Amino acid sequence: MTASLVRRRPPHTDSTAHGNSGTRARDWAEIQERMLVPLVEAVYERLDVGPDTRLLGLRCGSGLALLLAAARGATVTGTDPSPGLLALARERLLPPDGAPGRGTAPAELLQDVPEDQDSPDGAEAADGTEPAAPYTLITALEPIRHPGGDPQDLAELLARAVPHAVPGAAVVLAGWGPPERCATSTVLRVAAKLADPLRSAVGWRPARRDDLEEAAQRAGLRPDGSGRVACPFGYADPDSAVRGLLSTGLFDAAIAATDAKQVDKELTEALHPYRRPDGTVRMPNVFRYLIARVP
Repeated sequence: MTASLVRRRPPHTDSTAHGNSGTRARDWAEIQERMLVPLVEAVYERLDVGPDTRLLGLRCGSGLALLLAAARGATVTGTDPSPGLLALARERLLPPDGAPGRGTAPAELLQDVPEDQDSPDGAEAADGTEPAAPYTLITALEPIRHPGGDPQDLAELLARAVPHAVPGAAVVLAGWGPPERCATSTVLRVAAKLADPLRSAVGWRPARRDDLEEAAQRAGLRPDGSGRVACPFGYADPDSAVRGLLSTGLFDAAIAATDAKQVDKELTEALHPYRRPDGTVRMPNVFRYLIARVP
């Protein structure tokens, strides 16, 4: 299994910088995003992602999952509503000024799912071309920044993407595992406690057993298997852990209801049980994924 511990200690960031979108995007890319690598690799291995794969990654963040697919030879497209994260994804995937890209296959990045497959709105292609064929795989593998709530939100995103896939294409959704298997759930409850009563639609909540199935059903997809993957969250020190968790956006309502320093303090205290003698922080977690098929 790929190690997810962030051993390098990023420079300390004052709590007043947590609201800066650029700082948050960089913290996500450098600290938090890699925590899901075991999940991504397990899905890619199970579905044999390779040169014949045309992947659409929904909510792709700063592009690490796309980069892993491109390294397998897949042609990748990513969408994310965050301009800051897309900018970092472009640094990873798109060639600067015609220089060779880091990936092994063409890549493109979009702010949202294209409305027209033949003319993607806002696409920036690595090779200057438009998609030549429908997607054979659609993924939504980033449940941390989008923890759920009503599966309708994910279902609507899927409904826009599914028309761009070939019949029988796999659609993979990921979510938190049972709270008792996710140590991070105890830390994320700090966000709900501090944000109350503002938490309603933006705070973290434990996953329900059938969240993924409900989203797939609403999008008209046919379930075709599932799995669980251990994704421990590992950080070089408590400061890195705080920065990584704040980069998810799950504490935004708490910061609005109190202030950044108070959230930092309570989050650091909540992390205390997970500190190791060497100063690192480790929280074992299990994430669940669902494989569904396009009719």
